[in-house]
Amino acid sequence: MMIDEAIVLAGGLGIRLQSVVKEVPKPMAEVAGKPFLDYIISYLYKNSIRKVVLAIGYKHELIQEHFDNSLNNWGLDIKFSIEKEPLGTGGGIYNAFKFIEGQHAFVINGDTYFDVQLQQMVHQFEEKSAEMVFALKKLKNAQRYGSVKCADDGRILSFSEKVNDDSATINGGIYIMKKSLTERFPMSGKFSIEEQLFQNKLSLILAYGEIYPGKFIDIGIPEDFNRAQSFFNIND
Repeated sequence: MMIDEAIVLAGGLGIRLQSVVKEVPKPMAEVAGKPFLDYIISYLYKNSIRKVVLAIGYKHELIQEHFDNSLNNWGLDIKFSIEKEPLGTGGGIYNAFKFIEGQHAFVINGDTYFDVQLQQMVHQFEEKSAEMVFALKKLKNAQRYGSVKCADDGRILSFSEKVNDDSATINGGIYIMKKSLTERFPMSGKFSIEEQLFQNKLSLILAYGEIYPGKFIDIGIPEDFNRAQSFFNIND
C-alpha cells in the first residue's frame, strides 16, 4: 500500500509572526533564501507524493502564483483549495479532501517541517487498520504545544492542551487521515480539527501514533522563525 496524496494547511494569518514577516502568508515566509513552503513541497516530492492539495486563504494569490507556473519544478500535481473566509484547521482540511482522489491522505502543517519517512507511517496505518496515524515528536521546551499520550500498542489515549513540562511528546504536524472520517463526522464552516475531531471524537476513532527522531522545526513564533534560517542544509 502506498499513499501518494497530501493536504498542506497553508491558510493561516501568521499573527504571531507579524513582527518579523509581513505582506505574505506565513508558509511563504522566506527561510534561508526561499519560501518555507518550498521546503515542504520538496520534502513531499522526496517522499513519493505525487499530488498536493494546498489549503489556502489569506493572500492565496501569492501562493497560487508561486506554484502554478514554472516554479513548480517538482512535477507534482498541485491543486488549490481556496478558503473565501478563514475556516480553521478543520474546515480547511474537510474542504481540501474534496480534491483527494483516494481513500486516504497525509495532512501536513504548512508552518512545520518534520523529517519523517512518510511511507513508514503507512506501514503502521495498514498494520493497525487505523483511521488516523500521527507522527509524534519528543520535544524539549514544549510548553506552547499540546501533549499526546499513547498506549503500549501505539493507540492514542489523549490529546491534551498546552503542557507545563519542560519536555513532552507532541503531535509533529504530520498525520494520515481516512477520507471517510469527513463523512462519518460531518462538520461545516470554521472549526478546529484538534478540538472537534482529535479530542471530542477520539474514543470513536482508531488513531495511533509513533515517535520519530527526524529533525523538526515550527516557524510559528519569531524565535523559531529566526532559528529556521540556519536549520536547513544547503541541499535541502
